[in-house]
Amino acid sequence: MGLDNVAVHWPRTGRFYDPVAPAEFVDFGEIVDLPRISAPTAALAELIAKTGTVRATAYTELVDLLLGLDGVLYATDAAAEDEDPVIDPDGCAWIADGIERFVAGHREHGEAVTFESVSAVLRSLLGDGRLAEQQLRWLDGRLDALRDERGEPPQWDFTCAELGVLAAFYRRCADRGFAVYAESEAPRRATHS
Repeated sequence: MGLDNVAVHWPRTGRFYDPVAPAEFVDFGEIVDLPRISAPTAALAELIAKTGTVRATAYTELVDLLLGLDGVLYATDAAAEDEDPVIDPDGCAWIADGIERFVAGHREHGEAVTFESVSAVLRSLLGDGRLAEQQLRWLDGRLDALRDERGEPPQWDFTCAELGVLAAFYRRCADRGFAVYAESEAPRRATHS
């Protein structure tokens, strides 16, 4: 099942949300021309610049872990309350804040974002809190839940720059009063005649 996060005008008018014109994101295309930009980062920036959309499937586990909730990019809470899977501008700001804080904390670990580096950054961020011991136990449980049946962690292959572009998409939506519609589509199956 794939998930797209599409920038839409907030609030909706009538029965449907109107997509935001890609011109609102055209400057993301400049990222593609930066020297030494990774292919995934360039692809994400180009997609945002052309469509005002993020293919969010690859980021769901990581964003859920960073923000401490499940289904953040699927807008599951909004779907339960409003029947529309939409992240409002305040929610977009919250997502951007969380990713931006993580990226800032990750700089000392290098550019490559892996399961191990995410664990180290989150331990560092949570270890300084008032409820550090409780939060670290919670984190251990979340990290263990992401491992497969053989105990192997997910093979995340992100960069700080890529996550910075992802955060910038949600920040742009928040700053301009846009929402994000979580559009998930089940994979199509061939039918036999």
